[in-house]
Amino acid sequence: MTQKTERRNRRRDGEHESEFFDKLVHINRVAKVVKGGRRFGFAALVVVGDQKGRVGFGHGKAREVPEAIRKASESAKHDMIFVPLHDSRTLHHDVKGRHGAGKVILRSAPPGTGIIAGGPMRAVFETVGMSDVVAKSLGSSNPYNMVRATFDALKYQVHPRDIATRRGLRYSIFQARRRDLLNSEE
Repeated sequence: MTQKTERRNRRRDGEHESEFFDKLVHINRVAKVVKGGRRFGFAALVVVGDQKGRVGFGHGKAREVPEAIRKASESAKHDMIFVPLHDSRTLHHDVKGRHGAGKVILRSAPPGTGIIAGGPMRAVFETVGMSDVVAKSLGSSNPYNMVRATFDALKYQVHPRDIATRRGLRYSIFQARRRDLLNSEE
């Protein structure tokens, strides 16, 4: 079978080829006490990304778990941000973020380090496409606050090309200065 035929068959079977990867971060079960007993509902926190720098998170509530996850995924796809990655694997510079009582510190890492981060932050880094990063969560361990603080930090990530244009420098000169700085540290 050709690839085109396989795609057509998948679409016919209800499978959609999505460019996004989603990760379930947290499920919360809530109960409402009514006359006949308890009525359960579920709240889901999902992170969605294309593993090429675009990432978003969403929150969905429903009576069934799959429906809550679907709503959260749809919500995440609407509010996505772009994160510039260095060599498609790590951050360009260290950054801090916070939301409420949740604080995070994100640091760039050399090749081969891997993702050193807690659960909710790890999901964000995997969906954004990072393979080397060191992160520390300070303060609140609430998954909602940790994800929001991570997104706050990622919003401040700036590509050196943008800094060079803002300062009126050529990017190649900017990179040469950076290389000289790194060589002097060794």
